[in-house]
Amino acid sequence: MKDISLLIKNANVLTLDDNNRIAGSVAVTDGRIVGIWDSPEPPRGAISLSEKTTIVDLKGETLIPGFIDTHNHILMYALMRSQVNCSSPLNRSIQDILRKIEEKAEDTPDGEWIQGYGFDDTLISDQRHITRDELDKVAPHNPVFIKHISGHLAYVNSQSLALAELAEMEQDPIGGHYGRYENGKLNGILYEGAAMAPITSIIPKKSVDEMVNSLKYTAHEYLVQGITTNTDAKVNNIEELTAHLIAAKTGVNPMRTRLMVMHPLLRKGEAFSRYTPEELNQELMNKSNNLVKLDSIKMFQDGSIQGLTGALRKPYFNNTHLLGDLIHSQELFQEEILDLHKRGFRIAIHGNGDRAIGSILDAFEYALSKFPRQRHQHRIEHVQTGTTADIKRMARLNVAGSFFINHVYYWGDRHEKLFLGPERASRISPLADAIKNNLLFTLHSDCPVTPISPLFSIWAAVNRKTSSGKVLGPEQRIDVINALKSMTIFGARLNFDEANTGSIEIGKLADFAVLEADPTIESNIEGIKDIKIRATFINGTPVYGEKILVSI
Repeated sequence: MKDISLLIKNANVLTLDDNNRIAGSVAVTDGRIVGIWDSPEPPRGAISLSEKTTIVDLKGETLIPGFIDTHNHILMYALMRSQVNCSSPLNRSIQDILRKIEEKAEDTPDGEWIQGYGFDDTLISDQRHITRDELDKVAPHNPVFIKHISGHLAYVNSQSLALAELAEMEQDPIGGHYGRYENGKLNGILYEGAAMAPITSIIPKKSVDEMVNSLKYTAHEYLVQGITTNTDAKVNNIEELTAHLIAAKTGVNPMRTRLMVMHPLLRKGEAFSRYTPEELNQELMNKSNNLVKLDSIKMFQDGSIQGLTGALRKPYFNNTHLLGDLIHSQELFQEEILDLHKRGFRIAIHGNGDRAIGSILDAFEYALSKFPRQRHQHRIEHVQTGTTADIKRMARLNVAGSFFINHVYYWGDRHEKLFLGPERASRISPLADAIKNNLLFTLHSDCPVTPISPLFSIWAAVNRKTSSGKVLGPEQRIDVINALKSMTIFGARLNFDEANTGSIEIGKLADFAVLEADPTIESNIEGIKDIKIRATFINGTPVYGEKILVSI
């Protein structure tokens, strides 16, 4: 064998290949795996070492394929750094948040925007939303915009409403609505993107350079978690797309990046209206040193269950008059999906509530009945309340699912007590159903909605523990190997990239994560989320790791 560039020895190698092979050593040349041996070191004479060979002695620690997170919002997360943290339990009451907004206003010139993130009405002691009157008192001279933890609600003050030219009795937009006082006037609560749009469209945007700089720090956080391939699940405009391309080309973000491009950019007269999927993907690759690729075209068909905007078939447990809302009328929705499908694009659609999931599947089936396509792998994002029938239908239509499993821990108790009730809450993120029906699925963090951590998501899938320690829907727990694969090889398949990534096999790219402990050992299963990532490799090059791991 020719000279190798990297030798990893004395390792517990979980290849996660079809046979779940466990090996002891791996050799890499030119960024790809060229040798795998069961022994702690390659047999004598099997490889040729040189002064250019990096030797990594893992001393029994675990090597796995680099993690693939198929749905998060890395750029959104990066841009939140300059905003006010309104999350809980950091903030225990609305008064705590108002105090922070007031402090920010004191340091902000009149007329400049104040933004916040992470507010959760069900974790705050007041158990309610913030109103414009309260924000007016603490920031009378600045427009304010605070995002709900779900990302599907926001809170603004009177200055914001005035700048957006929203009338006191403004009509609700299609696909969203405004909160109102008893007299019908707007109270500053905005439900869904359509209601936020008049505000977000006038908030000054960060420059491309500022976005790239922000991505530098956030990309490092992802590398620390062992992520080597990452999907930004909502690219809104050309500026955001450009920031991703520059971050990749300049090495600011060394991860392999997939982008979900928002569907309006594909409409007639818009930036990508005349592109084929192949042309758009090639342009992204050309401008990013082949690190950025097109994942899909992104749409939304409902909102958030904890924001009471997810579209359910049966009413919310805590509001029997409320079913949530579909964002698009079915006829227009189906026709837009049909158009994108005919043009050859893969489509990813946000669907939390089971009524939204049914609507999405109706639309996919409509498109597929008119223009059958093999391995289209259209996607449903989150799939929180998919029924067994929904999962079976997804499998039949070859529609993949990316499950927001972290909901079980962060909102499981409240789904049971507030939003869904015990029966529906017990089967959120039904992964056992997915496996039983041979559904291609992955897990994701939806960061910044929950912290970025593949091992946490794997832990949640295996244990299904809520924040109170309760096991929610034990029958939907899955085994560790499938959980690991859902963030490695299953993600590679979802990315149409299983020939290159997702498992440790000869010929594949040398993307690895090093774990201090083996998550498949029975005694480690309850502590998977606490296992430390010791190093991350992309193309056989360490992009994160402790210096003691690498010796020449």
